[in-house]
Order: sequence, then structure tokens, then C-alpha cells
Amino acid sequence: MTVPPPGPAGPRRRTGARTATAAGPSAADPAAESAPPPGCPAHAYGPGGLIRLYGPEAETDPMGLYERLRAQYGAVAPVLLHGDLPAWLVLGYRENLDVARTPSRFSRDSRHWRLAREGRVAPDHPLAPVVAWQPMCTHVDGREHERLRGAVIDGLDRFDRRGIRRTVTRSAHVLIDRFCAEGRADLVQQFSEHLPMLVMTQLLGMPESYGPKLVEAARDLLKGTETAVTSNDYVLRALRQLVARRHSSPGQDFASWLIEHPAGLTDDEVVQHLRVVLIAAYETTANLIINMLRMVLTDRRFRADLAGGHMTLPDAMEQVLWDEPPMMTAVGRWATGDTELGGQSIRAGDLLILGLAAGNLDPAIRPDPSVPVHGNRSHLAFSGGPHECPGQDIGRAIADTGVEALLARLPDLRLAVDETELSWVSALMTRHLTALPVEFTPQRPEPKEPSLSVAVPAPSGRAPLPGEAAMGDGTGYAAARQRTAVPVLAGVADPLAAGTGPSPLRASAPWWRRLARWFAGR
Repeated sequence: MTVPPPGPAGPRRRTGARTATAAGPSAADPAAESAPPPGCPAHAYGPGGLIRLYGPEAETDPMGLYERLRAQYGAVAPVLLHGDLPAWLVLGYRENLDVARTPSRFSRDSRHWRLAREGRVAPDHPLAPVVAWQPMCTHVDGREHERLRGAVIDGLDRFDRRGIRRTVTRSAHVLIDRFCAEGRADLVQQFSEHLPMLVMTQLLGMPESYGPKLVEAARDLLKGTETAVTSNDYVLRALRQLVARRHSSPGQDFASWLIEHPAGLTDDEVVQHLRVVLIAAYETTANLIINMLRMVLTDRRFRADLAGGHMTLPDAMEQVLWDEPPMMTAVGRWATGDTELGGQSIRAGDLLILGLAAGNLDPAIRPDPSVPVHGNRSHLAFSGGPHECPGQDIGRAIADTGVEALLARLPDLRLAVDETELSWVSALMTRHLTALPVEFTPQRPEPKEPSLSVAVPAPSGRAPLPGEAAMGDGTGYAAARQRTAVPVLAGVADPLAAGTGPSPLRASAPWWRRLARWFAGR
């Protein structure tokens, strides 16, 4: 028996299933006298007794929530998003691939969303930056998708992979130099959160000093918070200024290559694709880095396999991508017509959410999750089908090279707290560690060459960027449309102005020797 499709009253549970009481009026409504008290499990349920995928109850243990939904509904479960908007969460591995690979049935074009056409989705909805239609390849299918995605892939393919690894290594050493003499560090706040943005700003053609604010905005945007729209606006303003500058001063960077691509992208299309590449690459890579480091530091079998040569860091990365994908879900797909999926009746215009983490642990394909899957790339971490992440190899290169540089530089790196003290923060799409405290033998910073004077944020730096207040006046975008140059940020030097990249840092000993010592615990 199938669950009726989402509608104004929300989908209902299968006949015979345990019926949960609805939470009634929103707990945020001061007039809701009958609302459950804070902390009550009833907050997890919305109209029709459906489970909410937002709020503290859903974010405390998302993987446990997915398994409860799987046990109750099977491969596809009815759920509620922010504002109690009904949707379908795809939990099965094969069902996820079915949705991802058949855009004729499940489109990326959010203009199919029935609730939006009915006026039930407010412009300032927390998920608006993700689901609102935008002129970019992730929101279209067919020929238009091929045109836009082709420009993105061509731009990404122009990067020299060895050059990217050199950039990652330099950036990693700059970050490590900030804490290596202390003998202690938080690898979330001082390493993984900044390394991907430090690299991506260089690849896109932005000054590194954009990084601190962009890190904050990127994380907030994906959390679906009340300030997500404001964070998205900040990212767009910064990128519009970048496009304006690159029109008059092109360089060997992704922004310049999109502008000059024969596909003829408009300025708005260039901005939107810079945004999706920046945000997606940052969040997924930052989570991948810290998840790899946590596994290395806490899983003895993992470390033994590395030390014994039974596993390489790339192998370990694929294991992490199976067990802890950097994106828990991908929002979204929209049914182009009435159809069936996983035994559920899907109506035209319904929203579907790809459950990437849940699909990776589908018992149908992984009956025993403890069995290693080293080197197996058939996971869902980067989705699949025509919209599979085009920059996944760059993300892998950043994570692999960054982790390698850290372990080689600090060979006796160890966890500074008990593993049980580690905590995570979750949202609809992401889950990441709040901190990863480590200890190590203090090291001297590497000798710096003059060309390595890059702007790297202090771990606690949350101050506005220089000239940030002037970014909101709209002049950057207007100037971009007129094909004139606009200063990116007052007082911030363009990293491309020097013309040549910095030289690699000198190491005190070959990296492979230090890595071998780390594996051996010496």
C-alpha cells in the first residue's frame, strides 16, 4: 500500500503503521498554547504525523532518523521541510540513482514545483537560495544544461592538476605555520574550514582575504537558517565584483574562462556558476578533509591499514565518502508527471530529496556496513547522472593533498580529547564536526619566501572584510553589465597581479619519510 502524495494537508502514513500525533501549531507561534514544550519529541512531527527534516530533533541524529524512516516507509519516505512543506526523501540506493539518472521523470528545474506555483513558498524561505530557480546548469536539463555545464567542465579541465596540488600544498603549509609552534590546534577552525576556501579563491581569481567572510557565508547558506538569504546575497555581491574586474583584467582563472567561453554566458550566468562551484567545492571538501582526519586519528584499523600498505589515502577517502559523505542530502528534484518510486505514488510537481548518506548505507547493497569498501567509487557522495558533481576530482585533490601535507608536517599528530567528546552539528544537507582538538610536538614554522605573503585569516577572525560595507551599494553589478572595471575590495591586492605563483615551501625532510614515521607512530 502506498502513501498518498504530498498535498496541502501533507502525506499520510501507511495503513497499519503506528500513528504519531501531530505537533499541532508551530512551536514558534506564541499563540499556540497547546504546542509541546521545548525539547519534547513531539516537535519532530508535523501535520499528518509526518517527521520534520529540520529543527533540533531532526538534526541531533540524522542517520538514526533515516533508518527509522526506512524501517517505516521503505526506500522512499514522506517528510516535511522548513515551514512544514511536504516532500519525499529518497532513502534507497537504487532509487537515488533512478531519480538522478532520469531527468525526463525527475527534473532539476524547480519551476516544476507545484507548491511554488501555488504561492506556498515564500521568497525568504530558508531553502530559497538552494531551490529557487536560477540561470545555471544545476537548475536546467536538456540542451540548456549541456550548454552551461559544458562551459563549467571546460573551465575546470583547464586547471593543471599538478598545479592545483602545488597550490594546496602551499596553502596547507601557510595554515599549519599559524599553529605548528603551539603543539595544539583545532583542525576544524584552523585547518579544514579554511584550506578549501583558500584554494578555491585562488582558482576562481579572488583575493584570499575574501576567505573569512565567505567561509561564514557558505556554511550559513547551506544550513537553511533565517539568515541564509542574506548570506547568499553577500556571496553574490562578492562574485559580481569579481566578474566586473575580470572583464577588464582577465587572468588564468575560472572566472575569466567562464566569461570568455564560446557558450556565451551572460554575466548573471557567470556569477551563478561561480557561486555554485565555490559553495559546493567549499562545503564538500571541508567536510571530507575533517572526516578523513577524524578517521585517521580515531580508527586504529584504518591507521594500521595505512601503515601496512593495505590502504592508500585515496582508498581511505573513498571509504569516508561511503560512510560519511560530505553532503547528507541533495535538494532537489521535481517530478515532471505522476509516477511511482519505491512503492510510493509521486504526483507531478512533488519535490524529492536525494538521500545520499542514507543511500550509501542501504542494506540492499551494504548488508554489513563494517566491511571495508576501499577504492570503490560507486557511492552516492557526488550524486549521479547528468548532474553528477563536475568538480569532484578537484575536491579529491584538495582533500588528499591537504591531509597528506598535514600528516607529513606533524608526524605525531594525535587526538587531544577522548573520542566520545567529539560533537557534530547537522542541518538538512550537511553534517560536520564542531571541533577536532589535536596535540603534537611543537614545530618551527617553515621558512617563508617573499612571494608567500598571502592573507590568511586568524582562527578567531570574524571581522568584516576591508571595504565590505561598500559592497552592498549595487555598483559592482551595474558596472559589470557596462563591461567596466570595479575594484574588488579596497586595499586588497589581486593575487594575480604578481603574474607568477609562489614557489613551493622547503620541507625539513622528504614528506614521504615523515609520513612513514607518522604511520608507524614515531
